[in-house]
Amino acid sequence: MVAWWFSPLKMKINVLFFGQLKDVCGCSEDRLEVPSGATAGSVFDHYAALNPKLGAMAGSVVIARNQEFTTREALLAEGDEVALLPPVSGGSGPFHEIEDPAGHYFALTRETIDLRGLESKLLQGFDGASVTFQGVVRNNTRGRETLRLDYECYEGMAIRKMAEIGRAIAVEFAVSRVAIVHRLGTMQIGEASVVIVATAPHRRPAFDAALEGINRLKRLVPVWKKEYFADGEVWVEGEWDQDAPRAGTVAAE
Repeated sequence: MVAWWFSPLKMKINVLFFGQLKDVCGCSEDRLEVPSGATAGSVFDHYAALNPKLGAMAGSVVIARNQEFTTREALLAEGDEVALLPPVSGGSGPFHEIEDPAGHYFALTRETIDLRGLESKLLQGFDGASVTFQGVVRNNTRGRETLRLDYECYEGMAIRKMAEIGRAIAVEFAVSRVAIVHRLGTMQIGEASVVIVATAPHRRPAFDAALEGINRLKRLVPVWKKEYFADGEVWVEGEWDQDAPRAGTVAAE
């Protein structure tokens, strides 16, 4: 591998690690000096060389640059934020929210989600349907007793992706309004970790939009969960959308 960090022209970037990658790399954030012309992929390769387990995960890790998915070939600039994101499993104050001019609503919260308030917030006089999906913490995984879950996310990117998904499905399914709210932090059995609400003049578009909303959220929004059992704990590994750019393989030496 070329020792690219010895270039005389250098710049500094911030590198973030999420989910199980925090455990693999031993930190949640790092400040890295890279040469002019460095790419997002070279940053991944740097940490993979230090942590072989990360290199073995290259086919499932996604890279983000400044809170957007990016490719290995993307050139970096001074002050960039690069995030290494493990497969999704679907801050500052209790809420990080976006209230859309069209009436859509997207939020990350560490508080119990107010279902009735959320539904009332979206409903309009011409709506004839309101469909609410709740993702609820269950008490087992494949027969193994679950004690609780912890959720974390790349907050800035997550809220933007939630808004992108909500706005897109509102257009595709001709619904009036969409809300997506995700909990962060520790959740107990029976609590809702994510809620999606779709309102529309007719029921079919609302049902379809709510279903598509949770399906896209599970594949595209950088949220991770750790499951705690009586005999241990584990980061739950899901799967990125097929179009999300992967970190790829580590360059040969």
